[in-house]
Amino acid sequence: MAKRDYYDVLGIRKDAKDQEIKSAYRKLAKKWHPDSNPNDKKAEALFKEITEAYNVLSDAEKKRLYDKYGHAAFDGSMGNDPEAFAKEQERYRQYYGGRQGGRKNPAQGGGGWQSNDGGATWSFSSNGFGDDEDIFGSFFRHGGFGFGAGSEEDYVYEAPGSNDLLGEIAITLREAAFGCEKVISLGADGVPALAVKIPAGIEEGQSIRLAGKGNLGRNGRRGDLLIKIHVLADQVFTRQGKDVYVTEKVPYTTAILGGEAEFRTLYGKVKCKVPAGSQSGTRMRLRGKGIPSAKGKGETGDEYVTLEISVPKTVSEKEKELLRQLRDISGKTA
Repeated sequence: MAKRDYYDVLGIRKDAKDQEIKSAYRKLAKKWHPDSNPNDKKAEALFKEITEAYNVLSDAEKKRLYDKYGHAAFDGSMGNDPEAFAKEQERYRQYYGGRQGGRKNPAQGGGGWQSNDGGATWSFSSNGFGDDEDIFGSFFRHGGFGFGAGSEEDYVYEAPGSNDLLGEIAITLREAAFGCEKVISLGADGVPALAVKIPAGIEEGQSIRLAGKGNLGRNGRRGDLLIKIHVLADQVFTRQGKDVYVTEKVPYTTAILGGEAEFRTLYGKVKCKVPAGSQSGTRMRLRGKGIPSAKGKGETGDEYVTLEISVPKTVSEKEKELLRQLRDISGKTA
């Protein structure tokens, strides 16, 4: 389901001022907060949607990007720098506008991409496109989903003066972490469908080279297929090299007394001991729960968990009494 316009989500005009945005958010957040609508999946989904819209529209820079590029500025389809991506796209359109080397989507008679499962397949090569990095960068706007569907925004380009094909595609963090096998069909010069293993540990900006999978030249040799990789942002984890980072909530009683808590990892949930007296912002290290090295030497990064102490909004009368006693005792021993 397509995302709703953030302004529609908050019920405000596009020229709404900061205070109007904040007021609209507070009103809707109060109405749909999960605490006010227990076990209501619809309310939970609406609250998340409202919060997401507010987080963008309340931030001046994010709002500017959203007004200019819409949801594409944040869904990974424009990479990490939407402005640079847009400039690059325009540069390519101008560069290839009058050239025979430009190849557009199949609806326009050119070769396109189609994936049987919404992704692509490749084997690991080097970082970037070498000397051509400043010329060839962003070729696929939609991150590898639905190539060849006839959209005016889907492109496959030929490198001028060679038989190579160049492109760009997005994968999920988990696909980048563990690798997988995908199948693509490239409609160029009769090249059959390709099934290639994606190596575990591939990083943002690295490129894939499929030797001999480009266009057929006059000399009877095929060029290569080069794909630059973008790793989509994950809703739970962030990545830095081989390490991953996550924030987890811990009950205040566990933070005070110490105990066991369950944390999310790329490998599934794990139980860890939380030291007594842990503060909000405390960072815990889970060894070996990060991303495997792309070099295949058995090296794996770590996961870093930042603790966020969870304080309940409501407590029972008995709990209140115990907390008052604790407060009194703490006051006497301070």
